[in-house]
Amino acid sequence: MTDPDSLRISDADREAAAKRLHDALGEGRITLAELEERLGVVYAARTASELRPPLSDLPGGLPPAVAAAAGPAPARPVDPAERVHLRTGAGTVKRTGDWPVPAALRLTTSMGTIHLDLSEVRTLPSRIDVEVSTGMGEIVLVLPEGGTADVDGVSGSWGEVKTKVPASPGSSGPHLVVHGKVGMGSLTIRGSRKGWWKAVLG
Repeated sequence: MTDPDSLRISDADREAAAKRLHDALGEGRITLAELEERLGVVYAARTASELRPPLSDLPGGLPPAVAAAAGPAPARPVDPAERVHLRTGAGTVKRTGDWPVPAALRLTTSMGTIHLDLSEVRTLPSRIDVEVSTGMGEIVLVLPEGGTADVDGVSGSWGEVKTKVPASPGSSGPHLVVHGKVGMGSLTIRGSRKGWWKAVLG
């Protein structure tokens, strides 16, 4: 079976990647020197794997056509020291607006609520590793448009796991890889309702 990352890319793929880099410069995400360095890598790339590095830390990642063919980037083991731990007993932990979202989270609640809204965060990791643990508590994760979540790693007994977003990584938005245990509580992952109202009201 052919390794998806070894697939040859086209000139159109290189141009799409170059445009993403120019956009990143205009957004202030990279410097002019970084742009020149990354463009050199892009135009020299022959396969999807060679095109990943210069785009790996930018929202959107690979051009859609390449991402669809190559599949998700290989997972990197998460260093426990990098994981941010949010916890509550019977209280509420809430994050909204533009807040610093790490690439690895641990969410623990006994009887309380953890509500994390990522829909207004300006800069998000392309892949976020989320470890969950609930007793009788509730965890709610709100994703921006294009966000996806894989919850196959979540186990539960009496609890409930609900996801209203696609499971496979897309070409835009963050991809959450969620694992852990849901006891008698619940885990809900959904899109932003603000986006739904905007679509309805125009």
